[in-house]
Amino acid sequence: MYELKTLLPQFDIKLPTCMYELKNVSLSADPATSTSSGGCQDDTASIAMRQEKLLQQLEALKTQLGKIRADLGVCGKTVQHTTAYQNGGLKEVPLQDIVINGHPNFIPYALLALKNAWRDLYTVNVKTFTHSTMADIGPAAREFEAKLAKVPVNNALPNINVTLIWKNCEHTEMISSPTMYVPIYGEVNVIRYLGRVGPVEYRYEGSPLCNEIDLVLDICYQLLRCSTHKAQVAMVRLLDKRLQQQQYFGGSQMSVADIGVYSSLIRIPAITDKDLTPALLAWRKRAKLVTQI
Repeated sequence: MYELKTLLPQFDIKLPTCMYELKNVSLSADPATSTSSGGCQDDTASIAMRQEKLLQQLEALKTQLGKIRADLGVCGKTVQHTTAYQNGGLKEVPLQDIVINGHPNFIPYALLALKNAWRDLYTVNVKTFTHSTMADIGPAAREFEAKLAKVPVNNALPNINVTLIWKNCEHTEMISSPTMYVPIYGEVNVIRYLGRVGPVEYRYEGSPLCNEIDLVLDICYQLLRCSTHKAQVAMVRLLDKRLQQQQYFGGSQMSVADIGVYSSLIRIPAITDKDLTPALLAWRKRAKLVTQI
């Protein structure tokens, strides 16, 4: 074989002069590279003293920060969480405020239903604004705003702030990130999001009925997009099959699936009591006691 010439030139490496050398404090160091065992012990003691001094300074700083928190009335915990539980074992972080753009013709009644259903568990603080693209939001939207305002806000509970903007938009869309515009389309998907960050009693991903609840929410999504009354009635029949003999769509307890169905039926005035089965009529009475709409 033949020898190849090196392609990299030889460089003289100069050590930086802006750094200081540390003495070898290891007691088992080579005697040729250390002064003496006595010198090593002195260096070790010096480092221990400096470490002790740093710990004392950190403790004093911690005490000062605690006093500042107390003066400002801030929670003494290192990290403040918006919810008291963990979601699926994941570490929770403080929730960002969310913005929902909605058209007055497609009122997101789920916000009012969740606010009423969670009033003792979680606070959904909704503030409404009108975009310049809307000249008038109409009486239904104004009544919706009045009902939202009547629900008391308990700041002692975990909470999430929601800004609802009446806007001339085609779909209900939610913006969950303040740094980038990544909308979540559809009221049903907004319900899914809030169900994941809301009270633990309404989080369904760890429930044996997880797939069933998702299926019911999917039917609600299709129901809201039916263009004919016949198609709407067909979706209602599917909901009746999912309810079966249960008290609620999530079993014996209210779930986000019930919130989705209840809000969807309100949004479609073409569906009357004649289109609902006896089981759905009985369910609606039970759900109304919780949603109070």
